[in-house]
Amino acid sequence: MEKRAAVLRAQFPAGRRVLAISDIHGNLPFLKGLLQTARVTGDDILVLVGDLIEKGPDSLGTLRFLMELSKHQTVYALSGNCDSLVAEFAHGAQLPQSFYHHYLGVWGERSLLLQMARAAGYAGQAPHDLEEMRRRLRARFPAELAWLSAMPTILVNEHYLFVHGGVPRETDLERLSAWHCMKNDDFLNQGHHFSRWCVVGHWPVTLYNPDVPSAAPLLDGESRIASIDGGCVLKLDGQLNALILPEEPGGAFSWAAYDGLPKAAALDAQAPSERSINIRWGHNRVELLSHGGEFSRCRHLETGWELDILNSYLYEEDGMLKCEDSTDYHLPVEPGDVLSVVRRVRGGCLAKKEGVTGWYFGRLAE
Repeated sequence: MEKRAAVLRAQFPAGRRVLAISDIHGNLPFLKGLLQTARVTGDDILVLVGDLIEKGPDSLGTLRFLMELSKHQTVYALSGNCDSLVAEFAHGAQLPQSFYHHYLGVWGERSLLLQMARAAGYAGQAPHDLEEMRRRLRARFPAELAWLSAMPTILVNEHYLFVHGGVPRETDLERLSAWHCMKNDDFLNQGHHFSRWCVVGHWPVTLYNPDVPSAAPLLDGESRIASIDGGCVLKLDGQLNALILPEEPGGAFSWAAYDGLPKAAALDAQAPSERSINIRWGHNRVELLSHGGEFSRCRHLETGWELDILNSYLYEEDGMLKCEDSTDYHLPVEPGDVLSVVRRVRGGCLAKKEGVTGWYFGRLAE
């Protein structure tokens, strides 16, 4: 039988700041950096909107950090499609062994399963005896597995609904499929509207904009959906976002972010591009027109748009030429603006300002 959504109903006490964070993906330095940047204190309420682990460098450390944090302040940790994998495996989920071997093969040392296996005594290559691994995990990590298993799918109150992927409605939530609440791709484009704010992660927000790359939280006031996945771990220019809820319902949202990138102050002004493209995952097939030293001239096959793409961003997959997320957008910059430097090139850099990625060809204060 398909697992149903576990729904938690809770009210937030007045006078306490509430921050929503999603898609940490086992990146403990980014999580600590964000908590510091947002000046989180023990009085704040944290809503962790899923995908707290997997795909990042230290899922086990991140899990244990959050478990300890939840002992000292109010933390609501919701399950994402990545969070349930290890607990379900340890408790005998009936998925084919080929799935787990594929999962270990793709993510390797970045999978919580292998990080736990290492801590449980496995060395060298990934273990192939999955039943033995189950026994070791249950014996070695009972507290961690219990914490993961207890994570609800949805947190809801009068003014907000938090869920990792998305929901099709606000009623009869307990009847929804847990998996489809956790893994719900391209949620903003499904035409849903809500009476309360629906806060989701899962789908990096940069995937929604075909023109300009932005990792900032995306707030759609018409649908009342807030999408907050900044692409931490998954994107080369990704960031970890904290959406800060209004002090009073109906007030303005604010946000903080941490991207771990070096910072530099701009010395020159630069106007933004009038037109640009944001080549995103799933729409990233290109044709090579001419090869250069740092960049190659390419044509984006879906739109016909021509642009220069970093050579290091080009790769072949299934016999097709593709690229990492790429843009020709020029950032609007004023002297004194502090930029996050993604990549330096001759004569400029790929940079970020207020979550938006683009090129800057002015001088930087070293």
